[in-house]
Amino acid sequence: MERELFRHEMKVRDYECDIQGVVNNANYQHYLEHARHEFLLSQNVSFSKLHEQGVDFMVSKATLEYKHSLRGDDRFAVAIDMKREGVKLVCLQNIYRLPDEKLCVKGRIEIVSIENGRLTRGEKFDELFSNLF
Repeated sequence: MERELFRHEMKVRDYECDIQGVVNNANYQHYLEHARHEFLLSQNVSFSKLHEQGVDFMVSKATLEYKHSLRGDDRFAVAIDMKREGVKLVCLQNIYRLPDEKLCVKGRIEIVSIENGRLTRGEKFDELFSNLF
């Protein structure tokens, strides 16, 4: 990841692991989503308040590359960078095991903006995050 706009640290909970003792693959998407919501809050943007205004940011595509498994009680960080591509906001997100910073997941999450039920060209992304692109 070339730059890191935001980093959020978490800890694996035992119920997130499968019978093999590693984090179930679906939980990594939860980690990525939670970090994106925390990033929004750090920018004084409320996901729920946007929804109340008729604006919904929705994942249109998620690509994850699994590099190394997390295990119970591991601490980890989710790093976020973002850029605009056409109508989409692209979140580049990596998950690193702590403290050794081993790359566990490399993610590319494509997000679109829906306003009052209609796909937009992403004007809300520009309004909220133009200083970050």
